[in-house]
Amino acid sequence: SVPFLIRLFPALLTKFVFLNLLAFPFFVDLQRPELLLNNTVSLYLATEPGVTVGIWHTVPGSREAEARGKDRRWYEEALADAHPVIIYLHGNGGTR
Repeated sequence: SVPFLIRLFPALLTKFVFLNLLAFPFFVDLQRPELLLNNTVSLYLATEPGVTVGIWHTVPGSREAEARGKDRRWYEEALADAHPVIIYLHGNGGTR
């Protein structure tokens, strides 16, 4: 019956394959990464009209002392400085 249901409802296949409904780790607020990771802040970028992408900005350990206690504005300005930026694309699981 499972193949029959998938044939009737193809959206079910994507739910089972990608498991977008599950958020792991459980009971963690992924919009506040500073509670889990040092020197990390959650930001949002408007990539085009109507599309917003959520990102985490984590500074390297070499800038840890400089980043300690800084606000969101400092992290935004740090993205524009001369240091290289590494982009990690995690996939489409719905979590960061």
